[in-house]
Amino acid sequence: MNLLKQWLALPTALVVALGTAGAAVSQSIVITPASAPVQVSGTSGGSKVDSGCAGHIAASPNHVVQVAEDVNLRFTLQSQGQPALLIRSASGQTFCVPADSYSGGKVEIPGRWSKGAYSVYVGDRSNGQHPYSLSISRN
Repeated sequence: MNLLKQWLALPTALVVALGTAGAAVSQSIVITPASAPVQVSGTSGGSKVDSGCAGHIAASPNHVVQVAEDVNLRFTLQSQGQPALLIRSASGQTFCVPADSYSGGKVEIPGRWSKGAYSVYVGDRSNGQHPYSLSISRN
């Protein structure tokens, strides 16, 4: 059991290291009961226009979140501008929440997340690009 905890700590350390590197490609995040909470950062917006609520997004997801087992999670985005958080499951289900004028650039999507991969896009509805912080925690 102790060895298992050590192996679970490795993906968390990798996520932290990648989150501060500002990589141009999608960052892969593995969520296990031992790894949450996880915090990553990046730049919102992009050249692709999402016709839904997200506004301008990158051509590829900012992050790919692999949920290891069904779990209650809360995705919390903090950014300037007019941020929106767009999450797509491998089965095609889409969750999209824009910040409103009262949130101060904060967006939250809580819920029960099934095991699987999720593409996470951090959009900007005003076609801006701003630094953001994304936290994934257990509910």
